[in-house]
Amino acid sequence: MQYLRRIAFLCRKELITLLKEPASRVTLFAPALLQALLFGYGATFDLRHVPYAVLDLSGGQASTELLARMDGAGMFERVATLSSSSQIASLIDANKVLLVVSIPADFEQRLQAGQTAPLQLIMDGRNSTTAGAAAGYIGAIVGSFNQARAGPGTGQGVQLLTRSWYNPNLESRWQLMPALIAALSMLQTLLIAALSVAREREQGTFDQLLVTPMTPMQILIGKAVPSILVGLVQSTIILLIIRFWFQIPLAGSVGLLYLALAVFTIASVGIGLSISAVAANMQQAMLYTFLLIMPLMLLSGLMTPVANMPRVLQLATYANPLRFGIDLVRRVYLEGAGLQEVGFNFIPMLVVAAITLPLAAWLFRNRLN
Repeated sequence: MQYLRRIAFLCRKELITLLKEPASRVTLFAPALLQALLFGYGATFDLRHVPYAVLDLSGGQASTELLARMDGAGMFERVATLSSSSQIASLIDANKVLLVVSIPADFEQRLQAGQTAPLQLIMDGRNSTTAGAAAGYIGAIVGSFNQARAGPGTGQGVQLLTRSWYNPNLESRWQLMPALIAALSMLQTLLIAALSVAREREQGTFDQLLVTPMTPMQILIGKAVPSILVGLVQSTIILLIIRFWFQIPLAGSVGLLYLALAVFTIASVGIGLSISAVAANMQQAMLYTFLLIMPLMLLSGLMTPVANMPRVLQLATYANPLRFGIDLVRRVYLEGAGLQEVGFNFIPMLVVAAITLPLAAWLFRNRLN
């Protein structure tokens, strides 16, 4: 009993130590609560919102009934009704629609004649997982439509023809790998930047640095540039592996791609330096970084589309540079988009950099110990 009593006293002491400080209590319970909520709402593969456009050259009763079935499914939202096939590219390129339903002019006549009527489905292959799932739902709707009109087993009716842009075979690797150019480099860049000041503060050399003639902005630049260079080198390594090892073709401009990566890396370093300026030691810096990485990844659109998230989380993603970094890399790499098409994505990343970098410089000198 004495042996067990000593162990109980030690356990009690450790629990009191963990729960005594308010910061420790927050660290113990807040991350689990927040991450559980983020996984539940943000990391969902359920298909709830599919924006699509219609090019109905038939205008008959059959096409109207088929489209009504899609609109009544609850997950498909018709955002545009087209009059020409030339309008398709602009909608898909701008990420306004995930797919376009194209109905030929002889659709009604073919069905009335007992022939097979083709229905073309043009999908955005940059999001292969969601596009494939949406095509499966439409296939089920078409099958139900055929059974309602002609009965099962007739072998005639609407035939679904799919075509995927920017990813012809809907390979998930094409969707995931280009996004890793930004995501993987951010992991290391954020950690390096977060440890830079915390390491010197722990070793006692940062106060000596502050009394030198250098201004906080000069210290900031000296801390930021190495982390930015490391991030760009890591992005280059990942880019070379994707291009030459996995043979995923690069459709866009290398210069625009590196411009996007540079702005994205600067924003990431700004976040890391702000963490480093707040942290009292390296352990705190690593803890804060790991707590932040998970929400940034979940709210980036890396695995699940941002459009499928609740509205509140979609608004929260505007403060996440990884969301716009991934979108930039995917569009430039796979689509070959130009600066005019992706220019908006630079704005949130520049805003994050403009806030976090001056904040880090101010915290270098004014942080309360």
